Amino acid sequence: MEIRVLRYFLAVAREESITAAANFLHLTQPTLSRQIHDLEEELGQQLLVRKSHRVVLTPEGMLLRKRAEEILTMVDKTESEFRSMETTVSGDVYIGSGETQAIRKIAKIIRQLQKDYPEIHYHMHSGNAPDITDRLDNGLLDFGILIQPADIAKYDSLELPAKDVWGVVMRKDSPLAAKECICKEDLCTVPLLCSRQAVLSQRHGNAFAAWFGADFDKLNIVSTYNLIYNAAVMVEEGVGYAVTLDNLANTSAASDLCFRPLFPRLESGLNVVWKKYQVFSPAAEIFLDRLKAAFSQ
Repeated sequence: MEIRVLRYFLAVAREESITAAANFLHLTQPTLSRQIHDLEEELGQQLLVRKSHRVVLTPEGMLLRKRAEEILTMVDKTESEFRSMETTVSGDVYIGSGETQAIRKIAKIIRQLQKDYPEIHYHMHSGNAPDITDRLDNGLLDFGILIQPADIAKYDSLELPAKDVWGVVMRKDSPLAAKECICKEDLCTVPLLCSRQAVLSQRHGNAFAAWFGADFDKLNIVSTYNLIYNAAVMVEEGVGYAVTLDNLANTSAASDLCFRPLFPRLESGLNVVWKKYQVFSPAAEIFLDRLKAAFSQ
């Protein structure tokens, strides 16, 4: 497979039209059709179903789209790393993280680096721990920020001097808002919204599942979420109570929402991790040096 042809295929997948993709790529429609046909022949699979006014990806086509996006991201990252090997340090640093206030500490380091290395650019990816570690393992991220407990044995790491506090975001007019903290019994009778990572079983080392204990599966989890902003909107609309970390949702005086910590108190530490024996770009190496200077103590 040629990189050029993978870019052609992604253009067709995005435009859902060979004609529109050909116009975007400045190719003739027959030329692009032949390239896609040759790709299907090479892989031995039909990638597109051609309909009257658009094309639809087959299951094999959807798999190739995912893999092509990963391959091209790696190609672009590699090219950027080699371009950065110049007198003036430039390049890209790729960071993955769950939603956490600890990102402020990373932001402060980036802000300091901007003054000394204005040609370094940063790319943030939000996701849960399995997503972050998968991207790390596949070379799509340089660094990941993982909420403890997490299996970091196969990575080099730094522990951040910060703790995230678990609790529940709810409407200020909800019955539980009158309490100073929330215990397990309070959560047994109300509809809950939990992050997808929070509903992982205890054997995956999830802090909230371990805190709740053996009856975790009996909770009435009406919805899962990936980003707390969307969950907060659902809480505002009365869907339920969101189990989350403090200082992520807007619970200011002007908000309709409030946060109550769990009792017994549950806190999670955080680690910055990267692959062992990783060969970094100059930009990522500089970023790592600043991380170590800030957090090694």
